[in-house]
Amino acid sequence: MLGTAGLHVLALIAVVLTLSRTLKQENEARLDGLVRVFLIGLACQCLHCIEEFATGFYLLFPQFLGLVAWSPEFFVTFNLGWMAVWLVSVVGILKHYRMAYFPVWFFALGMFANGIGHPLLALIYGGYFPGLFTSPLVGIVGFLLAGHLFQATER
Repeated sequence: MLGTAGLHVLALIAVVLTLSRTLKQENEARLDGLVRVFLIGLACQCLHCIEEFATGFYLLFPQFLGLVAWSPEFFVTFNLGWMAVWLVSVVGILKHYRMAYFPVWFFALGMFANGIGHPLLALIYGGYFPGLFTSPLVGIVGFLLAGHLFQATER
């Protein structure tokens, strides 16, 4: 699906990072910090999704790409599905499961991309683009979370 093609690229990068980096020696304080930033990021993502939904991102973004608009049901289901995956991954991280890091890497990369992508879309669009107001917030959280992930893992 062209509308989510960027997410496929980010998922591939997240897979590579998950498989190429191993957890450092167990350090509960480091993991607690990572989980704390991740949970704050999930709250910020909720705000971001609300802004996107309320302002019609699911309609405008696909049309911007020359595609048929997404249904509100698709948009909400897609986002809630990922929220569920991300919440479950917190348990996996706390139990030191390496594969639980994939959704967290994906989240961090996606949030960072949102922080850059929405302002660029607004510039191209020539005005407000749905999701713009909360995009700096999620972008910063994505950057911070990536830093925590690099600190918690090594090559």
